Amino acid sequence: MKILEEKIFKVIMIFAAMIILGVLVYIIATVFYRGLPALNLDMITKLPGGGFYLGKEGGVLNAIVGSLYIIIGSLIISILISVPLVMYVNFYLPPKSVFASLIRFSLDILFGIPSIVYGAFGFALMIYLGIRASLLGGILTVAMLIMPIMMRSFDEITRLLSRELPDALLSLGATKYEMVKVILRQLMPGLITAILLAIGRGIGDAATVLFTAGYTDNIPASLNQPAATLPLSIFFQLGSPVEEVQNRAYASAIILTVIILILSFSARYFSSKFTKHKI
Repeated sequence: MKILEEKIFKVIMIFAAMIILGVLVYIIATVFYRGLPALNLDMITKLPGGGFYLGKEGGVLNAIVGSLYIIIGSLIISILISVPLVMYVNFYLPPKSVFASLIRFSLDILFGIPSIVYGAFGFALMIYLGIRASLLGGILTVAMLIMPIMMRSFDEITRLLSRELPDALLSLGATKYEMVKVILRQLMPGLITAILLAIGRGIGDAATVLFTAGYTDNIPASLNQPAATLPLSIFFQLGSPVEEVQNRAYASAIILTVIILILSFSARYFSSKFTKHKI
C-alpha cells in the first residue's frame, strides 16, 4: 500500500512540475515569437519619436533607463533599512521577544498587500508631501513595495544560522557590533537571494509606478522629473490598435526579461564569491 502511495504522489509531483515548466516555456516562447521580429537596435538605443505608439520610429530607451533608475534607487533604500532591522530583530532582541514576533507578523501582512494598494498609498503620501509624479515618487513607492519581501526573506535565512556562531564570537570577547559584521558576511548569499526576489517583484510591477513615477518620452535628468518604466511602456504599447506596436510590446518584454536575467546572474556570481568565504 505504501509503495502504491509513493508512486501516486511521485506521478502527481512530476505532473505538477511538467505543468509549471510547460507554462513557463509557453510564456517565454510566445514573448520571443512575437517580439523577436520587432526587436532591433533602435528599440534599445533610441527614445520614442512622435507617433511611436502609432507605429512610427523610435525605441524604449527612456523606459529602460527609467526602470533601472527606479529599481536601483529603491534597492539602495531597502537594503539600508532592511539589513539593520533584520540584524536588530535576530541579534539584539531576545529570542522569544514579543516585539520581534510583532515585527514579523507586520511584515507578513505587508508582504501580501497588492501592489496597487502601495501605489495608491504612495500617491496619497506624495500629495500630502507636495511631491508630484516623478522619479523620486517611483523610487519611494517601489521601495515600500519590496522592503517587506527583502526583510522577510532575509529574516528567514538569518534564523537558519546556527546560534553557536554568535555565542562563539561573544565568548571570544567580540562586541555585538563586531559579531553582526562577521555574521553579515556569512549571510551575504542569503541577502543576495532576498535582493533577487525584491528585484523580480519591483522591476516588473506597473501598478506602483502608474501614479507615482508618471510617464515621459525623455530620460529623467533629476529626481523631480517623471520617469518611464518598461512595464508601463509594455502596457501602453499593448493598448495600441496597431499590430506593429503590439509586437514592439513583446520586444520590450524581451528586453525586460534580459535585464532581469543579467541582474540575477550578476547577483548569483557575487553570491558564489561570498560563499567561498563562509565558515
